[in-house]
Amino acid sequence: MCGRYAVSARPERLADQFDVLDIFDGLPEPDYNVAPTVSVPAILERTVKAADGKDTATSGDVRRRLAPLTWGLVPSWAKDRSIGSRLINARVESVAEKPAFRKAFAARRCLLPADGYYEWYTPDGGESDTPRGKVKKQPFFLHRRDGGLLVMAGLYEIWRDPALDREDDAAWLRTCTVITTEATDAAGHIHDRMPMVVRPEVVDAWLDPTLTDPARVLALLDTDASELEAYAVSTEVNSVKNNGPELLRPLPESPPSSSGPEPTAPPEQEPLV
Repeated sequence: MCGRYAVSARPERLADQFDVLDIFDGLPEPDYNVAPTVSVPAILERTVKAADGKDTATSGDVRRRLAPLTWGLVPSWAKDRSIGSRLINARVESVAEKPAFRKAFAARRCLLPADGYYEWYTPDGGESDTPRGKVKKQPFFLHRRDGGLLVMAGLYEIWRDPALDREDDAAWLRTCTVITTEATDAAGHIHDRMPMVVRPEVVDAWLDPTLTDPARVLALLDTDASELEAYAVSTEVNSVKNNGPELLRPLPESPPSSSGPEPTAPPEQEPLV
């Protein structure tokens, strides 16, 4: 799974790198300990509506936007927003069929840029260091070896709060989820899941809301974990109260053995769909 990540790129950099036309208000400040239910920057494409409310897609008026989304997808049919905290990840193996994700997968895809993400590793034979006998888990930060942005594949939805007037902007909740896959190589030594990534050459197709064939969309995603590097970081990241670039500082520790650990979840998180 992907339950925590870091993103520090400024809106100007993201807009330039991804050819964004519209930058929305409310984008979050750099966040080095992104947790579920907080606002994150996302790149997406939306068809601009004409004055009469009709789509103008036939005229090619599709705008690429950089906008804040709440991490934790709330499907349009949900009765309330509480489901979002359980839908921070979408498994690529079932994303095209699951009721919570299939509509978004067909036409509401986005990019979720990150410096990298965190996973928690339990060493083989790990010993308890707490009064309750819990085994200590070591957080690791996984990022691209070349220092570039990790462009995670995401989906987004727009949910309306039925208790509010539809003309009230507060009635509309815009949420997202990270698509994950089985982890391999460096990532697989730490956790059994990892985010899917979108390579630069397929960004346009991934964001295209007119591309709705599930097979063609799935073919755009990549799983090459050999580009990732993992290193141990301070357990300060365990608490969402801690936030700053120091969380990314590597500890002088060796990476986990190639035999790999049993899958574990971040503290206070459960494996998701």
